Amino acid sequence: MTAEPGNELEAEGVLNPATGHTPDGQLYLLPRLVANGNVSRVGLAAVELADGVPVGVRREGVVLAPDEGWERGTNNAGVEDPRVTFVPSLGLHVMTYVAYGPLGPKPALAVSSDLREWRRLGPLHFEYQPDLDTDLNLFPNKDTVFFPEPVPGPDGEPAYAMLHRPMWDLGWFREGEGVHLPAGVTDDRPGIWVSFVPVAAVEADLRNLVHLRQHRLVAMSEYPFEELKIGAGPAPLRVPEGWLVIHHGVTGEQPEGFDPTTQKVCYAAGALILDPDDVTRVVARTTEPLMVPETEEEKVGTVGNVVFPTAIEEVDGVHYVFYGMADAAIGVARLDRLP
Repeated sequence: MTAEPGNELEAEGVLNPATGHTPDGQLYLLPRLVANGNVSRVGLAAVELADGVPVGVRREGVVLAPDEGWERGTNNAGVEDPRVTFVPSLGLHVMTYVAYGPLGPKPALAVSSDLREWRRLGPLHFEYQPDLDTDLNLFPNKDTVFFPEPVPGPDGEPAYAMLHRPMWDLGWFREGEGVHLPAGVTDDRPGIWVSFVPVAAVEADLRNLVHLRQHRLVAMSEYPFEELKIGAGPAPLRVPEGWLVIHHGVTGEQPEGFDPTTQKVCYAAGALILDPDDVTRVVARTTEPLMVPETEEEKVGTVGNVVFPTAIEEVDGVHYVFYGMADAAIGVARLDRLP
């Protein structure tokens, strides 16, 4: 998918899509559409197949826009980088997205039964955890995505779990404030965390899905292709060994602030396997990237040299990864399991 010529809502690109199936089985992209001024909306586009392979899209409009006050600032606005997980036990698609509001990028949540009508549950709230000696709500946070089914929580009770990536530098908000790390964390690079919501709390009131607790660090950068930071991509996929998490690793130079056009970076894709009995534990991970920018569309765009996986779907028994290309277009790659 590339930006449609003359479409003002896509003037600065289409990228980083979520995906989902409507009740009739049709596969859809929910792409981030970027208008002039870096104002993002979430669109809906039916995926067109040829011999079972995704080859194009048919646009069906916008399903989420920065209409709420907390999704807009004086000089910015956006609902960005959606991740959608269908959760069968809830009978709902759960969308996590970044609300680019007055205090920068903050994670939020909306739900839908049909991918077309979305009900905001609001900004995510991270319950205070004394042993961290900080308030996770202070920090910008991105790359949020829910597991598709309940998992064992740290207390052994079944819980819905969400991966996320806090960013510890508060200098963007208050000059000179700098980095504030949680207790026990010594590396200030953004890494992958997980937080939980007890199943019983969500069954009592769906709105509790935004009230996360029992925060744990899952993974930090370890290998050269992850030198700057890592973050989760698509919803975790259950495989025989555990939960497969496709993630991005970043190298290069990233100046302060949130303007992507100032970055001189390379985004590559790697993978983790998380223990199904304890999703805070990594049991295996790739030492080399699975995919790096190679094509012209991946190397040249709003931010060059970016492959940014955000969704996995199975079509006729084959898994496909949908990903952002250089912050300007959307590509698809086949994901095969080697013998």
